[in-house]
Amino acid sequence: MRTGAGSTKANASMDMTWVTDRIAVGGGIWVEERMTEVVRAGVTHVIDMQMEFDDTPLGERAGVEVLWNPVDDDFEPKGREVFERGVNFALRALEDPQAKLFVHCAAGVHRAPMMALAVLCTTGYSLEQAKSLIQTKRYVVDFAEVYVRSVEHFLNSYMGTDGRAGISRKDGDGRV
Repeated sequence: MRTGAGSTKANASMDMTWVTDRIAVGGGIWVEERMTEVVRAGVTHVIDMQMEFDDTPLGERAGVEVLWNPVDDDFEPKGREVFERGVNFALRALEDPQAKLFVHCAAGVHRAPMMALAVLCTTGYSLEQAKSLIQTKRYVVDFAEVYVRSVEHFLNSYMGTDGRAGISRKDGDGRV
């Protein structure tokens, strides 16, 4: 979160990094003013990975579709259902060429990048390409090994038993 001395969550600017033209990763929204910033950035859909706060009411008031997909940042493996909910929501959203997706958690360091990794891999990126893209654009990302393994396990079951992540189920070149 970008804050200066004496800043509070309510008056700090939104912590959002665009990793592609249509997918951003960042920290918590928390308040209506920040949701307004998200909307001004063109975001139409939000995947909220934080347990700490549900953005759904903020999204409803702003006309943004929110998936609250709460996950503890406990460095424990994450189950398939977490990724399936997020990826399915993202893929449905991104079917609209005008849609933009913001994936966030509290700080945008672990959980949001983990989900963005899964989303990018299901839209045409290899695991390594997606990791590199996210880390290059958002330098504060820390891909905990347990979370990367969780994404790999999801991709193996989602994409098939051959383990070929990065092939879109739709057309094989659905990068966003």
